Amino acid sequence: MRSVLKPGIKRDGLRRTDGKGNRKYHVAMPTDNSVTGFKYCRLNTHVPVLERFFDGGDTKADFRLKRESLNKLLELLHQQRRHGWGTTLQTLVFLYWLACGASYRVVSQAFGIPRPTIHRIIHRVADEVMAILPKVVALPKSEEHLLQVGAGFASLTNHQAFGKAVGAIDGCHVRIKPPAGPDGQCYKNRKLFASILLQGICDHQGAFLDVFVGYPGSVHDSRVLKNSPIYKQAKYPPQGFFLLGDGGYPCTEKPIAIMTPFKNPALPSTQRFNAHLSKGRSIIERAFGMMKTRFRAIFLQALEVIAACTMLHNICLGVGDIIPPDDSQEEEEDDVDTFFIFYFS
Repeated sequence: MRSVLKPGIKRDGLRRTDGKGNRKYHVAMPTDNSVTGFKYCRLNTHVPVLERFFDGGDTKADFRLKRESLNKLLELLHQQRRHGWGTTLQTLVFLYWLACGASYRVVSQAFGIPRPTIHRIIHRVADEVMAILPKVVALPKSEEHLLQVGAGFASLTNHQAFGKAVGAIDGCHVRIKPPAGPDGQCYKNRKLFASILLQGICDHQGAFLDVFVGYPGSVHDSRVLKNSPIYKQAKYPPQGFFLLGDGGYPCTEKPIAIMTPFKNPALPSTQRFNAHLSKGRSIIERAFGMMKTRFRAIFLQALEVIAACTMLHNICLGVGDIIPPDDSQEEEEDDVDTFFIFYFS
Protein backbone atom coordinates (compact mmCIF):
# COMPACT_ATOMS: atom_id res chain seq x y z
CA MET A 1 0.00 0.00 0.00
CA ARG A 2 1.46 3.32 -1.09
CA SER A 3 0.36 5.25 1.98
CA VAL A 4 2.76 3.43 4.27
CA LEU A 5 5.75 3.06 1.96
CA LYS A 6 8.82 5.23 2.19
CA PRO A 7 9.81 7.15 -0.97
CA GLY A 8 11.57 4.98 -3.54
CA ILE A 9 10.14 1.67 -2.32
CA LYS A 10 8.17 -0.23 -4.95
CA ARG A 11 4.62 -1.28 -4.16
CA ASP A 12 5.32 -4.64 -5.85
CA GLY A 13 7.89 -5.35 -3.20
CA LEU A 14 5.45 -5.13 -0.31
CA ARG A 15 5.53 -8.42 1.54
CA ARG A 16 2.19 -10.03 2.29
CA THR A 17 1.57 -12.42 5.15
CA ASP A 18 -1.55 -13.88 6.62
CA GLY A 19 -0.13 -14.36 10.08
CA LYS A 20 -1.92 -12.30 12.68
CA GLY A 21 1.24 -11.75 14.67
CA ASN A 22 3.19 -10.55 11.62
CA ARG A 23 0.81 -7.77 10.68
CA LYS A 24 2.64 -5.19 12.75
CA TYR A 25 5.91 -5.74 10.87
CA HIS A 26 4.78 -4.58 7.46
CA VAL A 27 5.65 -0.90 7.15
CA ALA A 28 8.38 1.68 7.10
CA MET A 29 11.72 -0.10 7.67
CA PRO A 30 13.11 -1.28 4.28
CA THR A 31 15.21 -4.42 3.90
CA ASP A 32 16.95 -5.87 0.83
CA ASN A 33 15.87 -9.06 -0.88
CA SER A 34 18.73 -10.58 -2.84
CA VAL A 35 16.48 -12.86 -4.89
CA THR A 36 13.90 -10.43 -6.27
CA GLY A 37 15.93 -7.25 -6.09
CA PHE A 38 12.95 -5.51 -4.51
CA LYS A 39 12.96 -3.81 -1.15
CA TYR A 40 10.50 -4.92 1.47
CA CYS A 41 9.16 -2.70 4.23
CA ARG A 42 8.44 -3.29 7.87
CA LEU A 43 6.53 -1.43 10.51
CA ASN A 44 8.72 0.85 12.57
CA THR A 45 7.69 -0.32 16.03
CA HIS A 46 10.10 2.19 17.54
CA VAL A 47 7.61 4.95 16.75
CA PRO A 48 6.31 5.60 20.30
CA VAL A 49 2.62 5.85 19.42
CA LEU A 50 2.69 2.50 17.57
CA GLU A 51 4.92 0.87 20.16
CA ARG A 52 2.40 1.67 22.89
CA PHE A 53 -0.47 0.34 20.78
CA PHE A 54 1.14 -2.96 19.77
CA ASP A 55 2.57 -3.58 23.25
CA GLY A 56 -0.97 -3.66 24.63
CA GLY A 57 -0.68 -0.43 26.60
CA ASP A 58 -3.36 2.15 27.34
CA THR A 59 -4.68 3.68 24.11
CA LYS A 60 -6.71 6.47 25.65
CA ALA A 61 -3.83 8.91 26.02
CA ASP A 62 -3.02 8.81 22.29
CA PHE A 63 -6.41 8.13 20.72
CA ARG A 64 -8.97 9.21 23.36
CA LEU A 65 -10.55 5.76 23.07
CA LYS A 66 -10.10 2.70 25.24
CA ARG A 67 -8.82 -0.41 23.52
CA GLU A 68 -12.31 -1.93 23.60
CA SER A 69 -13.73 1.03 21.67
CA LEU A 70 -10.85 0.94 19.21
CA ASN A 71 -11.29 -2.78 18.61
CA LYS A 72 -15.02 -2.31 17.95
CA LEU A 73 -14.31 0.41 15.39
CA LEU A 74 -11.67 -1.75 13.71
CA GLU A 75 -14.13 -4.64 13.58
CA LEU A 76 -16.70 -2.48 11.80
CA LEU A 77 -14.15 -1.07 9.35
CA HIS A 78 -12.72 -4.50 8.55
CA GLN A 79 -16.21 -5.56 7.44
CA GLN A 80 -16.13 -2.78 4.84
CA ARG A 81 -12.56 -3.20 3.60
CA ARG A 82 -10.19 -5.78 2.26
CA HIS A 83 -8.14 -7.81 4.71
CA GLY A 84 -4.75 -6.70 5.93
CA TRP A 85 -2.98 -4.46 8.37
CA GLY A 86 -3.80 -1.26 6.42
CA THR A 87 -7.12 -0.71 8.16
CA THR A 88 -5.53 -0.79 11.61
CA LEU A 89 -2.73 1.61 10.78
CA GLN A 90 -4.94 4.06 8.90
CA THR A 91 -7.55 4.04 11.66
CA LEU A 92 -4.87 4.82 14.24
CA VAL A 93 -3.65 7.74 12.13
CA PHE A 94 -7.19 9.11 11.82
CA LEU A 95 -7.96 8.78 15.53
CA TYR A 96 -4.64 10.33 16.55
CA TRP A 97 -5.31 13.32 14.30
CA LEU A 98 -8.85 13.64 15.62
CA ALA A 99 -7.94 13.26 19.29
CA CYS A 100 -4.90 15.53 19.33
CA GLY A 101 -6.06 18.24 16.97
CA ALA A 102 -2.62 18.10 15.42
CA SER A 103 -1.61 19.28 11.96
CA TYR A 104 -0.82 16.81 9.19
CA ARG A 105 2.86 17.63 9.71
CA VAL A 106 2.75 16.66 13.40
CA VAL A 107 0.87 13.43 12.66
CA SER A 108 3.38 12.67 9.91
CA GLN A 109 6.23 12.97 12.41
CA ALA A 110 4.39 10.91 15.03
CA PHE A 111 3.90 7.94 12.68
CA GLY A 112 6.91 8.34 10.39
CA ILE A 113 4.62 8.57 7.35
CA PRO A 114 4.88 11.26 4.63
CA ARG A 115 2.57 14.24 5.05
CA PRO A 116 0.72 13.78 1.71
CA THR A 117 0.00 10.19 2.72
CA ILE A 118 -1.39 11.36 6.07
CA HIS A 119 -3.72 13.68 4.16
CA ARG A 120 -5.01 10.81 1.99
CA ILE A 121 -5.38 8.45 4.94
CA ILE A 122 -7.49 10.89 6.95
CA HIS A 123 -9.83 11.59 4.04
CA ARG A 124 -10.10 7.88 3.23
CA VAL A 125 -10.92 6.80 6.78
CA ALA A 126 -13.43 9.64 7.21
CA ASP A 127 -15.26 8.39 4.11
CA GLU A 128 -15.19 4.81 5.39
CA VAL A 129 -16.51 5.84 8.79
CA MET A 130 -19.36 7.69 7.07
CA ALA A 131 -20.19 4.51 5.15
CA ILE A 132 -20.75 2.55 8.37
CA LEU A 133 -22.37 5.41 10.32
CA PRO A 134 -25.96 4.12 9.72
CA LYS A 135 -25.00 0.90 11.52
CA VAL A 136 -24.12 2.80 14.69
CA VAL A 137 -26.20 6.00 14.64
CA ALA A 138 -29.65 4.53 14.04
CA LEU A 139 -33.27 4.93 15.14
CA PRO A 140 -34.96 2.23 17.26
CA LYS A 141 -36.32 -0.49 15.00
CA SER A 142 -38.70 -2.31 17.33
CA GLU A 143 -41.53 -1.58 19.72
CA GLU A 144 -39.52 -3.21 22.48
CA HIS A 145 -36.62 -0.83 21.90
CA LEU A 146 -38.96 2.18 21.91
CA LEU A 147 -40.50 1.12 25.21
CA GLN A 148 -37.03 0.59 26.67
CA VAL A 149 -36.01 4.13 25.69
CA GLY A 150 -39.30 5.49 27.07
CA ALA A 151 -38.73 3.74 30.38
CA GLY A 152 -35.27 5.29 30.47
CA PHE A 153 -36.66 8.81 30.05
CA ALA A 154 -39.31 8.15 32.69
CA SER A 155 -36.46 7.29 35.04
CA LEU A 156 -34.43 10.37 34.04
CA THR A 157 -37.37 12.72 34.60
CA ASN A 158 -38.62 10.93 37.73
CA HIS A 159 -42.14 10.90 36.28
CA GLN A 160 -44.11 8.27 34.38
CA ALA A 161 -45.77 10.99 32.27
CA PHE A 162 -42.58 10.98 30.21
CA GLY A 163 -42.67 7.25 29.55
CA LYS A 164 -43.52 7.93 25.90
CA ALA A 165 -40.50 10.19 25.38
CA VAL A 166 -38.15 8.38 23.00
CA GLY A 167 -35.48 10.99 22.40
CA ALA A 168 -34.07 14.38 23.32
CA ILE A 169 -33.29 16.91 20.59
CA ASP A 170 -30.98 19.93 20.58
CA GLY A 171 -28.47 21.81 18.45
CA CYS A 172 -24.71 22.15 18.93
CA HIS A 173 -22.73 25.04 17.44
CA VAL A 174 -19.53 23.83 15.78
CA ARG A 175 -17.01 26.65 15.67
CA ILE A 176 -15.43 27.14 12.23
CA LYS A 177 -13.29 29.53 10.27
CA PRO A 178 -15.94 31.33 8.17
CA PRO A 179 -15.77 31.28 4.38
CA ALA A 180 -14.33 34.36 2.70
CA GLY A 181 -16.67 36.87 1.13
CA PRO A 182 -20.14 38.14 2.03
CA ASP A 183 -21.46 34.65 2.78
CA GLY A 184 -19.21 34.47 5.83
CA GLN A 185 -21.53 36.73 7.82
CA CYS A 186 -24.37 34.22 7.79
CA TYR A 187 -22.21 31.80 9.78
CA LYS A 188 -22.04 34.13 12.79
CA ASN A 189 -24.36 32.98 15.56
CA ARG A 190 -25.87 35.07 18.34
CA LYS A 191 -22.64 34.67 20.32
CA LEU A 192 -20.87 36.41 17.42
CA PHE A 193 -18.56 33.57 16.44
CA ALA A 194 -18.78 31.64 13.17
CA SER A 195 -20.27 28.17 13.41
CA ILE A 196 -22.28 25.49 11.70
CA LEU A 197 -25.07 23.61 13.44
CA LEU A 198 -25.18 19.97 14.44
CA GLN A 199 -28.72 18.84 15.27
CA GLY A 200 -28.73 15.69 17.36
CA ILE A 201 -31.34 13.35 18.79
CA CYS A 202 -30.19 10.95 21.51
CA ASP A 203 -31.72 8.26 23.69
CA HIS A 204 -31.89 8.11 27.49
CA GLN A 205 -28.26 6.94 27.68
CA GLY A 206 -26.88 9.73 25.50
CA ALA A 207 -26.35 7.59 22.37
CA PHE A 208 -27.13 9.45 19.16
CA LEU A 209 -30.13 8.17 17.22
CA ASP A 210 -30.02 10.76 14.43
CA VAL A 211 -27.76 13.65 13.39
CA PHE A 212 -28.17 16.46 10.86
CA VAL A 213 -25.31 18.86 10.24
CA GLY A 214 -24.38 21.76 7.98
CA TYR A 215 -26.64 24.79 8.47
CA PRO A 216 -24.89 28.14 9.19
CA GLY A 217 -24.75 29.25 12.81
CA SER A 218 -27.13 32.18 12.25
CA VAL A 219 -30.01 29.83 11.47
CA HIS A 220 -32.45 29.18 14.33
CA ASP A 221 -32.81 25.68 15.76
CA SER A 222 -36.46 25.50 14.70
CA ARG A 223 -35.59 26.24 11.07
CA VAL A 224 -32.86 23.60 11.06
CA LEU A 225 -35.40 21.12 12.44
CA LYS A 226 -38.00 21.93 9.77
CA ASN A 227 -35.44 21.39 7.02
CA SER A 228 -34.09 18.13 8.41
CA PRO A 229 -35.12 14.73 6.98
CA ILE A 230 -36.33 13.57 10.40
CA TYR A 231 -39.01 16.32 10.31
CA LYS A 232 -39.80 16.59 6.60
CA GLN A 233 -40.22 12.84 6.22
CA ALA A 234 -41.80 12.35 9.67
CA LYS A 235 -39.26 9.60 10.29
CA TYR A 236 -39.20 9.72 14.09
CA PRO A 237 -40.74 9.42 16.61
CA PRO A 238 -43.60 7.11 15.60
CA GLN A 239 -47.18 7.99 16.44
CA GLY A 240 -47.90 7.91 20.16
CA PHE A 241 -44.37 8.90 21.16
CA PHE A 242 -42.60 12.26 21.41
CA LEU A 243 -39.23 14.00 21.67
CA LEU A 244 -38.07 16.35 24.42
CA GLY A 245 -36.81 19.76 23.32
CA ASP A 246 -35.95 23.14 24.82
CA GLY A 247 -37.68 26.47 24.25
CA GLY A 248 -35.90 26.91 20.93
CA TYR A 249 -38.20 24.32 19.37
CA PRO A 250 -41.93 24.52 18.70
CA CYS A 251 -44.26 22.35 20.75
CA THR A 252 -45.75 20.26 17.96
CA GLU A 253 -47.79 17.13 17.37
CA LYS A 254 -47.35 16.78 13.59
CA PRO A 255 -45.41 15.92 11.50
CA ILE A 256 -43.45 14.84 14.57
CA ALA A 257 -44.33 15.28 18.23
CA ILE A 258 -42.02 17.46 20.32
CA MET A 259 -42.64 18.33 23.97
CA THR A 260 -41.16 21.66 25.10
CA PRO A 261 -41.28 23.54 28.42
CA PHE A 262 -43.89 26.15 29.34
CA LYS A 263 -42.74 29.69 28.65
CA ASN A 264 -42.84 31.94 31.74
CA PRO A 265 -44.48 29.32 33.98
CA ALA A 266 -46.41 31.01 36.76
CA LEU A 267 -48.22 28.07 38.33
CA PRO A 268 -46.43 25.56 40.58
CA SER A 269 -47.71 22.73 38.37
CA THR A 270 -46.13 24.19 35.21
CA GLN A 271 -42.91 24.86 37.08
CA ARG A 272 -42.78 21.24 38.22
CA PHE A 273 -43.49 20.08 34.67
CA ASN A 274 -40.61 22.16 33.34
CA ALA A 275 -38.29 20.80 36.02
CA HIS A 276 -39.12 17.19 35.13
CA LEU A 277 -38.77 17.86 31.40
CA SER A 278 -35.42 19.57 31.91
CA LYS A 279 -34.03 16.50 33.70
CA GLY A 280 -34.82 14.36 30.68
CA ARG A 281 -33.82 16.85 28.00
CA SER A 282 -30.42 17.55 29.56
CA ILE A 283 -29.13 14.15 28.37
CA ILE A 284 -28.59 15.58 24.87
CA GLU A 285 -26.48 18.39 26.32
CA ARG A 286 -24.48 15.77 28.21
CA ALA A 287 -24.00 13.78 24.99
CA PHE A 288 -22.64 16.85 23.20
CA GLY A 289 -20.46 17.61 26.22
CA MET A 290 -18.93 14.12 26.31
CA MET A 291 -18.19 14.30 22.59
CA LYS A 292 -16.59 17.74 22.87
CA THR A 293 -14.45 16.61 25.79
CA ARG A 294 -13.23 13.50 23.98
CA PHE A 295 -12.49 15.12 20.61
CA ARG A 296 -10.90 18.56 20.92
CA ALA A 297 -9.50 18.55 17.40
CA ILE A 298 -8.90 21.67 15.30
CA PHE A 299 -10.23 21.41 11.75
CA LEU A 300 -12.07 23.46 9.11
CA GLN A 301 -15.42 22.83 7.42
CA ALA A 302 -15.53 19.04 7.44
CA LEU A 303 -19.11 17.97 8.01
CA GLU A 304 -18.28 14.28 7.67
CA VAL A 305 -15.86 14.50 10.60
CA ILE A 306 -18.58 15.91 12.87
CA ALA A 307 -20.85 13.02 11.93
CA ALA A 308 -17.96 10.59 12.41
CA CYS A 309 -17.50 11.86 15.96
CA THR A 310 -21.14 11.11 16.79
CA MET A 311 -20.58 7.54 15.62
CA LEU A 312 -17.39 7.18 17.66
CA HIS A 313 -19.28 8.57 20.67
CA ASN A 314 -21.90 5.81 20.29
CA ILE A 315 -19.24 3.12 19.99
CA CYS A 316 -17.60 4.33 23.20
CA LEU A 317 -20.90 4.34 25.10
CA GLY A 318 -21.63 0.83 23.89
CA VAL A 319 -18.51 -0.58 25.54
CA GLY A 320 -18.67 1.59 28.67
CA ASP A 321 -15.90 3.95 27.55
CA ILE A 322 -17.21 7.10 29.26
CA ILE A 323 -15.60 10.53 29.49
CA PRO A 324 -17.46 12.95 31.80
CA PRO A 325 -18.31 16.28 30.14
CA ASP A 326 -16.01 19.19 30.89
CA ASP A 327 -18.39 21.44 32.83
CA SER A 328 -16.04 24.41 32.58
CA GLN A 329 -16.48 24.44 28.81
CA GLU A 330 -20.26 24.46 29.09
CA GLU A 331 -20.19 27.33 31.56
CA GLU A 332 -17.78 29.24 29.36
CA GLU A 333 -20.03 28.98 26.32
CA ASP A 334 -23.26 29.42 28.31
CA ASP A 335 -26.08 27.77 26.37
CA VAL A 336 -24.21 27.73 23.05
CA ASP A 337 -22.35 24.47 22.55
CA THR A 338 -18.94 24.88 20.94
CA PHE A 339 -17.34 21.82 19.41
CA PHE A 340 -14.19 22.22 17.34
CA ILE A 341 -12.72 24.38 14.60
CA PHE A 342 -12.24 22.49 11.35
CA TYR A 343 -9.10 22.38 9.22
CA PHE A 344 -9.91 19.39 7.01
CA SER A 345 -9.33 20.27 3.38
